[in-house]
Amino acid sequence: MRIQFPPAGSRLSRPRRALLAAPLGLIAVIMVVDLSTGPDIHLGPLLVAAPALTATFGSARLTAAVGVVTLAAQVLLGVLFGRMQTADQQTQTAALFLAIAFLVAFRAVHERHGQALDRARWVADVAQKVLLKPLPAQIGPLELASAYVAAEAEAQIGGDLYAAVRARNATRLLIGDSRGKGFAAVGDAALLLGAFRAAAHRFPPLPRLVAHLHNTVYWDTEEPSDDLAAGEGFVTAAVLEIPDDQPLVHVVDCGHPPPLLLRGNEVTPLQTPDPYLPLGLGTATTEADYEAVTFGFPDGALLLLYTDGAVEARNAHGDFYPLTERLAAWGERDPRRLVRRLHEDLLAHAGGSLGDDIALIAIRRRQ
Repeated sequence: MRIQFPPAGSRLSRPRRALLAAPLGLIAVIMVVDLSTGPDIHLGPLLVAAPALTATFGSARLTAAVGVVTLAAQVLLGVLFGRMQTADQQTQTAALFLAIAFLVAFRAVHERHGQALDRARWVADVAQKVLLKPLPAQIGPLELASAYVAAEAEAQIGGDLYAAVRARNATRLLIGDSRGKGFAAVGDAALLLGAFRAAAHRFPPLPRLVAHLHNTVYWDTEEPSDDLAAGEGFVTAAVLEIPDDQPLVHVVDCGHPPPLLLRGNEVTPLQTPDPYLPLGLGTATTEADYEAVTFGFPDGALLLLYTDGAVEARNAHGDFYPLTERLAAWGERDPRRLVRRLHEDLLAHAGGSLGDDIALIAIRRRQ
């Protein structure tokens, strides 16, 4: 399969085309002022401002075009004042040419770096969509909304993960946070998501599914590798099953923050008495090592799944984000509005810069 990169934009957009009037107008103004002040005052050196201004918003080709107009203006001024043959005029013209050549070269290099960065962002965006497939707005009797909030403004992929799968008359969900670093974290996330999607729809008992997920991560980290991070990663996760015909949710918590049940202004953590070790940590396990805990999930209630970045986000004073208090104050009933509001409030609390990635899923059972 051949991947087609998005084409690099070569045409000037309408807003930037309007900006072109500024350097051209600047050339005209300098020429008019220079002609009106007479031959004793030389304003020709100021013409370099026109291509310099163009380089801030235009392409290398456009900068060169404005540079040609600038040089033409410089030569025209020399001819009109009869000083084109003087050493001073020739030196100014040569210096202007060199300055324009430098600006064009600088802009060309900048464009190449920009195109490489755009392609890298595009690849990262595609990779994220493959790794974290967007959750459907509706699955079975459930309404879903999800968001992935990157810690870095330019980041697209991290170790946080989520997935939802239909399995017979139930919906199974996974949310997790890989504790590896860099590519190891992304690799663990991809491995776990693949294992979950492949096994969950076969509808094995929830403890058997969790054991399978744990062993998948465990045996992968046990394999020999030259990567120093190999063998050090694990994944905190919560695996849930929500039956279609019962107002219940079954949860196996593997070291992950507990889901929150929202009913009006009441927020209840679905805290399991004894959470299990994160996936991949410890030794290989079997179905007998896990037991699901069942909680009520009535019609109209909201269930919020999140990674720990949502409670560990700090403001300028070092205060953690008060997730439970915010949810209780809002009393949101719509999953999409809740996720959007929570996303915006987290960024506002952290001053626009988060210390960790955050994954969010809001679920409502339709009434």
